[in-house]
Formats: sequence, structure tokens, C-alpha cells
Amino acid sequence: MDPECSRLLPALCAVLADPRQPMTDDTCLEKLLDWFKTVTETESSLLLLQENPCLVELLSQALKFQDVSSRILSFSLRLAGIFAAQENCFQFLQQGELLLGLFGEAGPLGLPAWNVPSVRSGWIQGLCSLAKHPSAEQFLVDCGAVDTIFSLQGDSSLFVASAASQLLVQVLSLSIQGRATPHLGSSDGDWPSCAQSIVGYLEESLRSGATPQITQALKVLTTTFGRCHHSWTEALWMRLSPLVTCLLEKDTVPTAHSLADLFLSMARSPTFGSSDCDLWVTLAQTLSCLSPTQAGPLALGILKLHVCPQALKTQAFDVLLQPLACVLEAAAQVPGSSGLPDGTGSNPTMADALLASTSSCAALLCQSLAHLGELQALPHSPRPWPQVLLLEATVMTLRFCSGSAVPISSVGGRLCGILASCIRVQRAALDFLGMLSQGTGPQESVTQVFAILLEYLRSPESSPTVLKKAFQATLRWLLSMSKACGSNNPDPHTQPFLRELFPVMQKRLCNPCWEVRDSALEFLTHLTTHWGGQPDFRQALLASDVPELTQQLLQDPEAYVRASAVTAMGQLASQGLHATPSGPEHPGAKQKSLPQELLHILSLDSEGFPRRAVMQVFTQWLQDGHPAMAEDLEQFMARVFQVVSRDLDWEVRVQGLELARVFLAQTLGPPDCPYAVALPAATPPTSPAEVLRTLGRVQLLEFAFRALFDCDRPVAQKSCDLLLLLRARTAPGGGLQGAECNPEAVTVEAALRAWQAGEQGQPLGELVPEVVVAILRTLDLEGLQATLAESSDHVEQSPRSLLQDMLAAVGALGGHEADCY
Repeated sequence: MDPECSRLLPALCAVLADPRQPMTDDTCLEKLLDWFKTVTETESSLLLLQENPCLVELLSQALKFQDVSSRILSFSLRLAGIFAAQENCFQFLQQGELLLGLFGEAGPLGLPAWNVPSVRSGWIQGLCSLAKHPSAEQFLVDCGAVDTIFSLQGDSSLFVASAASQLLVQVLSLSIQGRATPHLGSSDGDWPSCAQSIVGYLEESLRSGATPQITQALKVLTTTFGRCHHSWTEALWMRLSPLVTCLLEKDTVPTAHSLADLFLSMARSPTFGSSDCDLWVTLAQTLSCLSPTQAGPLALGILKLHVCPQALKTQAFDVLLQPLACVLEAAAQVPGSSGLPDGTGSNPTMADALLASTSSCAALLCQSLAHLGELQALPHSPRPWPQVLLLEATVMTLRFCSGSAVPISSVGGRLCGILASCIRVQRAALDFLGMLSQGTGPQESVTQVFAILLEYLRSPESSPTVLKKAFQATLRWLLSMSKACGSNNPDPHTQPFLRELFPVMQKRLCNPCWEVRDSALEFLTHLTTHWGGQPDFRQALLASDVPELTQQLLQDPEAYVRASAVTAMGQLASQGLHATPSGPEHPGAKQKSLPQELLHILSLDSEGFPRRAVMQVFTQWLQDGHPAMAEDLEQFMARVFQVVSRDLDWEVRVQGLELARVFLAQTLGPPDCPYAVALPAATPPTSPAEVLRTLGRVQLLEFAFRALFDCDRPVAQKSCDLLLLLRARTAPGGGLQGAECNPEAVTVEAALRAWQAGEQGQPLGELVPEVVVAILRTLDLEGLQATLAESSDHVEQSPRSLLQDMLAAVGALGGHEADCY
């Protein structure tokens, strides 16, 4: 331990042990414990206590439970466990019965402090640290801690109960490790005393018939088989399996989710994962016993296993398909013809669950759709993926929800009534329909998909969240079909759909609900990004009023919509698809150009989202060489940098510096410029002096220097990187000498020092090329870059600093020893 820390420890321990001192901050106590853990990982805990007896005195003071706060008591319990993790230090603390006083029956268990969850948690965490060597096992038995651990399994605090369960598994593993596994049998005498006690507790809980106790025992077993992969776990299962499997024989399986978690934990363990293991029979039995809702998560878990018999995977897949099989059978003209694979037909239990109520039906369908969606991405499928039938079932589910289905059977009529306008199922079905786009399908199925998507996009009954899902699914199918036909053009079969889509888009862009307008704009942006250059798409888009409506939404009252409109207009303009006021439909109109309109938003919009979107559009336009940026580029950029330098949103300023970086790279030209397209108005000058004059005219230099001392670190970092690039290309090596003694340079340096001190009002002075080079050479940009890269507590992040701060908080330090990082 650092000598300075040893010097500070006695005073700190005295403060912690004194109940009259103000409460120490929990964060400081956690940091202190982390430090002691680090120290004991590399040093002897026994030597640490012998050299710092104040630590033993602090732990002894914790035995006076009446005087110690619950916070300090919890801290002391955890600290004692950290020290006792080393066996020689454990023996040292045992000599004075210190550990027995803290963790035994005479400890805090019967006192008022025990009612505080943090004390119980500290007791458990202390034992978790302690229970790492053979001496600890006997201590736990002798001091009665094991019985307390049993009682804490059902603690009112979920955090305490979970920690107690973890501790019980650790103690069980500790008591058995190193023992001869073949000697472990069904008799109590075959097991070590501590393990025998734990196994007996688990048996009693499983026999109790009480759901809470059974759940606790199953959680302990789940953690045991998930964490411990030794052969003794097989002996443990052989002893307890009759009690566990008996739970499956009851009419209503208790704690079904806990049973499923247990069996899946065992299936993932190498101890039980062989193909001839009886576990697979138990899993198959469990799938048959559980209710449809309970069986779904288990079936999904089975299908995700890497090692599993094919027959079991087929059974699990059938469980997930059954809700959709019921939907297809309800819509079928011939009863019993769902069309799904053999053995997947709906069973009476599933049909009853679907028709029981809206909530039951929605829960089953949503679970099935979500699980099937997860399976589609898996590399190992249990059987050929029934893509066509899944498409039909999902489309039919959406029709039942919208009311457009025409059921023949009475079951179909009841299902139609149950699912009518069920938003939850609509969202899940649209999500899954979008995922199914990865597999496409025959043209007839694809036509049905686009028909139901168009129906939902048109329907006035579609909620904003459902519409958003419909837009997302539509985009995925359009892109999938385009990819399937091997080109970037829209698929010929989807072109009629596009012609019907844009009139729908017009209505959605005028919707009174802002979420709908926002979703429509996002969808339009994605479409334009992928197909903006394709003739068929352009023709369908320009034949509609979508570009004009999008531009009108730049003035939307909702900030999110304005931001999405800015992004959409930026993409439309990049493809030459935006509305222009110079056409015959606007005779004599004097309207702002789109760049000027976006600049107006940047200058006056009260919300940050639209302004950030404007800066992203300007940056993208400059990168792509958009013609709108080529007209009087310098004057336009000067106006942008002037506005953005005063913006109060740090993200806008960061995006402004990104625009500055792109402009600088294009102005500097090769070899550093990564952009192939150079604007005609920004032809790279050959002289560094001309480069600096250009940057000065557009006010980029003043913006960058001001941002260098920005109070928001990301802004300062971005500016520092920008100036380092500039210095590398215009430094004396580039042919331009600085003028360090120039009066203008002195004025600029003084202004920069004032800015650094927070006096941003002082004018910078004239930034002639020689002065700029001198300033760039004077500034320690590398040092500033390193400082900005460090964390906020980089000045002093050490145990000594922590101890000083804790002492300073209670006035136990004199002078200026405190180092409040």
C-alpha cells in the first residue's frame, strides 16, 4: 500500500467508526471497497491488517451495532469479507472471533439494522467474498450462516433474494469441490455436511407444494447447472430429478417459467448436453405439459441450442407454429387445411387459448411472431423454413385485425371479432412481415404482401405506431424485391405499387398527427436515398405533390417533423427532385431558394433538432458537390459559420466543425482530400497563403479558434483536430513563414488567452496568413488534444485522492490537503 495512504487511513477509519460524523457518501464507500479489493489481489491481506491496525479497530467497532449506522455496518461486513478471502487472514480474524461476531447468530441478524436491505445485502456480499477456501465452509456451518442464507431466499428485497441464491450456489460448490464424485449418491451420508444441508433444503422446498419455495429451489438449481460444469452436478440431478419431474405431472404446472429456465440451463451445460441424455425426454415431456403461452419461450430456447436431437427441435418448432396454424385454419375454406407442415395443425388447447379473450389471443400471437422472427436469423433451422405459409398466415392475421378478412367458419368469425383493431398484434405482425422480406416468395404471395401493406397505409384506422411499422415493412419489401431482381431499380412488379403509394404519402404528409407526418418523411427519405436516380421512381414521385408538401413541412409546428422535413428535402434536392418556385405554376413568385430557407431555419429555429439536420444536409451537399453549394460558395459558407459559431446547441457546433473539415479538405486539395468531387467555386488553391485567406474570408478560422476553447469537450476536440490538419498543411514546411513578433499576432494571442479565460467578447483581430501560421505554431495543439482525450477526473484519480476527499468532507484535513477531483 502506498505510504501516503497508510498515513491517511487511521484518520479515515476514525471518521467511519464515529457515529457522530456526518454520513459518508455511498459512492465513496464503493470506491473504497474497490480499492481494497485491488490491494488484496496483489498484496497479503494479513500483512495489510498487521501494518494498519486501524482497519481491525474499524471492523471491531462494527460489532457495536447499536452505535453504527446501517451504511457503515454494510460497508464493514463487505470489507471483512474482502480481507477474509485469503485463508491466513481468515484465521487471523477468527482468533478474535471478529468474523463470528459479524456473520454469526450473535451478529446483526436480530437487531433493528437487519431490517435495512443494504445491511442484509452487505452480509451476503461479505460471505460471497469470504467463501473461497476450505476453512470458510466449516465456519459457515458452525456460525449458523447457512440457515440464514436459506431464510434469505425468500427475502422481500429482490436484490437480496437474488444475491442469497447466488451465495447458496457458491457455498454448495465450495463444499463439494475436491470430493470424489462417485461417492455422491442418494443417501445423506454420501454428501459433505454443508452440501447435505443445502440439498436437504432443496428437497424440502421441492416437496413443499408452495409455489414460492419451489421457485426458489429451481432458481438455485438453474444457477448451479449454469455456473458449475463438474461431474458432481450430474449426481445432484440424479438425486433431485424425481422431485423436479413430479412437478410436470400436476394438472397445472407450477412455476413453469422457472422449470423451463432450469432445463435450458442444463441443456447448455456440457455435463448434460450429450445426445443420449435423458434430459431430452424430459424437455419433450415439458413441451407437452405446459400451456401454449408457457411452452413458447421453452420452444425458442430449444431451437437455439447447438446440440439437440432433431426430433425435439421439430416438436419445438411445431409449438411456435401452432398459433399461426390456428389462424390459417380459421380462414381456410376447407376445415383442417392450414397448409402448414404435417403435425403442425392446431390443437384444441391452442384454439381454446386463442379464442378465450383478446388479451390471451394477442399474447399468443405476439409471442409466436416474435419468436419466429428471432429464429429466422439463426444459421441452423430445425426444418425447411415454410416461407410461403408464414407469409399467408401473417397476411391473414393482419386481415383479421383490420376487418378485411371474410371468414367462412364460425371460428374465423370469432377470431375476427377478437382481433379487430388489436394494435399490439398489428405491430407484431408487421414487424414479422418485414423480417420475412429476407426470404421473398412467389409472386402471388408478394402481391398479397403489398396489398395488405397498402391497405394499412391507406386505412384511417391505422394508429401512428402501426403506420410506422407499415412504412418500415414496406421499405424492407421494396428493397428486398429490388435486390432479388439484381438491380438498384424498383422491381417491375412493384412499380404499380409505387404509383399507388405516392397518393397515400400525400395524405399522410397532411395528417393532423405529427408522428404520422414524421414517419412518412422518414420513409420518403429512405426511398429517395435508394431510388432517387431511377427514372420510374422519379416519374412517380414528380407526378405527385409529395415534394411540395415536404417543403411545406419545413414550417411544421413540431420540431421533430421540421427536422425530418429538412433531411427529406436535403435528399430530394441531392437527386434534383425538390420543388422549384421558378416553374410556370409559380409565375412571378419570389421565394427563397432551398439553401436560403435551410439557412433561415439554422438561424431562427428555436429547437435543436431542425438545426442539427440543416448542418448535416449542408455537410452532405458539400461532400457530394451539390450544385446549390456552388453558387457564391464563400459568401454562403461565411454566413453558415457565422451563425453556427453562436449556436447554443453543442451538437450543432460539432456538426459545423465537420462542415468546416470538409470545406478545408476540399480547399487544401490533394493529396489529403478524400473527396473525389471538387466544386468549381472551391478549386483548390496552390498557395498556403491563399488557402488561409480563403478560410479567413469564410470565417472558418475564427469559428475554429473560438471552438478550441469551447466549454463542451466534443466541440473543443473537433476544433483541435481541425487546426492540427490545417497546421500540417500550412506550417513553415509548406512554404509559409510565421510572424511571431508581428503586432497583429500579439493581438490575436491576447484575444485567444482571453477566450480561454472565458472572455469571449474580445475581438480576435485580423487573421492574415502570417499571423495564422504564427498562432498555429504557438498553440500547443498536441498537448491540448491529449488533455481533451483524458477523462474528467484525470487530474487525480488515485486512492490517496479518494482518502483526502473523504476526510475533507468531514473537516478532518488541515490546510489544502483536499484534492476534490
